[in-house]
Amino acid sequence: MSLNTITNQTIALAGIAQAVALVQQLATTGSADSNALEAGIASLFISDEQGAAHVYGGLSGLKLGLEQLSEQMGGLKIANPEQARYAASLVFLEGQLSKQPAMLKTIFAGIERAQAQSEHFGLLHENVLANLGDIYHSTISTLQPRIMVNGEQEFLSRPDIVNKIRACLLAGIRSAILWRRCGGTRWKFLFYRKKIQAELQILLQKL
Repeated sequence: MSLNTITNQTIALAGIAQAVALVQQLATTGSADSNALEAGIASLFISDEQGAAHVYGGLSGLKLGLEQLSEQMGGLKIANPEQARYAASLVFLEGQLSKQPAMLKTIFAGIERAQAQSEHFGLLHENVLANLGDIYHSTISTLQPRIMVNGEQEFLSRPDIVNKIRACLLAGIRSAILWRRCGGTRWKFLFYRKKIQAELQILLQKL
């Protein structure tokens, strides 16, 4: 099965959009869409051999991301500049990460441990989220430029929320890896914008 289709590319972009929407929700309100959060964390443990949608447990797991991406791409102005900044940073950092095989190996080993934990405790257990947050903090956050998350200090000072934010950023990196594996590039995003928007509408109608 070829991943290099406009459908898979759009799904991967929606995965990135969903991750950054969750980061913003957590940083500004202290809570997040639970279905989207679960799908995002689960995406770290699922391969793309059965297609991009399978990574998120089907299109229903990407509802938030598809809606956010449609909103971001729908107007002349970017609807949410902060989310756009996070998304662009994730794609850039994934490019940096792809040149660091040792760091990738560390991340994959950590994700395997977190997956074993999730099977024992449950997907959104604090131990699993703490492990995933630590993976992000000790690897990707050492790359430049670091993603600076804006939000309310009362939430950004809570370790449990910080772990969730970092886990969502790690899920965003996973979606950025998927975007590249599906043939996604910066130029494709710019030149295929109308095709992506049209595909988004088709995918939203399937929800």
